[in-house]
Amino acid sequence: MARPSILVSDDLPFDGAQWAKLIDALGRENFVRVDTTDEQALASALETAEIAILKSDLDERFLNAPNLRWVHCNHAGLTKSARPEVFRRGLVVTGSAGRSGPALAEHVMMFSLMLCHGYRDFYEAQKRHEWRRVPEMADLRAVYGRTMGILGMGHTGQALAVRAKAFNMTVLGYRRRDLPAPEGVDRMYSSDRGEGIDEILEQADILALVLNLSDATHHMIGADQFARMKPGAFLVNLARGGIVDHDAMLAALKAGRLAGAGLDVTDPEPLPEGHPLWDMPNVLITPHYTAALPDKNDRSLDMIIENLCRYRAGEDMLNRISEEDLWTKS
Repeated sequence: MARPSILVSDDLPFDGAQWAKLIDALGRENFVRVDTTDEQALASALETAEIAILKSDLDERFLNAPNLRWVHCNHAGLTKSARPEVFRRGLVVTGSAGRSGPALAEHVMMFSLMLCHGYRDFYEAQKRHEWRRVPEMADLRAVYGRTMGILGMGHTGQALAVRAKAFNMTVLGYRRRDLPAPEGVDRMYSSDRGEGIDEILEQADILALVLNLSDATHHMIGADQFARMKPGAFLVNLARGGIVDHDAMLAALKAGRLAGAGLDVTDPEPLPEGHPLWDMPNVLITPHYTAALPDKNDRSLDMIIENLCRYRAGEDMLNRISEEDLWTKS
């Protein structure tokens, strides 16, 4: 009997029924479940594996596998897998981007609402058992009628646009590809059309970052961009900390040029204990953690099975990284 050509990491977060569905799609005689921390078992499986389905990013062990053609990493951000060796070798690498898109979009809206409504001040007053209003509250304004700029129009960006529009916001979007504007977007900007983000920076009351980190997007938001932003605007980052120059962000926050920030990601990460961002009154921080969707693993599984069908049919793969996603700065 031929050796199995599909390697499946046994730490994938599937229940019994989901594993049965995956096994059915793979073919019961065609795969092997491997503990990727067992070096001997992994090396043996990689001798013949053509496909690898992993929970996390790939590493040198997979890059050196002689017959490997496609690796699926069961998470969204594939920055660590977008390595020069991957593209030199022609290895197909896909991920599960979009499985948590609605939850990430909600997280952006949570930050946006809390920042616009000054919730941190209200919560501090609640802890002190104070029922009072202060003059600064007169400056609070709802998200209704404001402008949201969304950098990144993938799964999360599209889900966010729909939610922002539900709050009657004007939505400006930016992405790499020159494609029609998704639902909820009033104006779409594209780097393929030679457009930048300056107009979005100048108009947005809330700038939401939901794009991938790559060599091209590293420190995409720095001192020049903060200087262009609308006075009193907020920054919300659900992407990666490295997209923002944190020194420039701190300066903009301290100067009042940037009214506040909602950060689920930082640079460095985790944020060091004594970092000034922790104590800034206009900054909200969550530890790179978003509420889960009830069908998150089902959504991941459906992507894997869809890509398996596409791979076997020689069709374009979902969520495939390209050289435009290259990351060499780690």
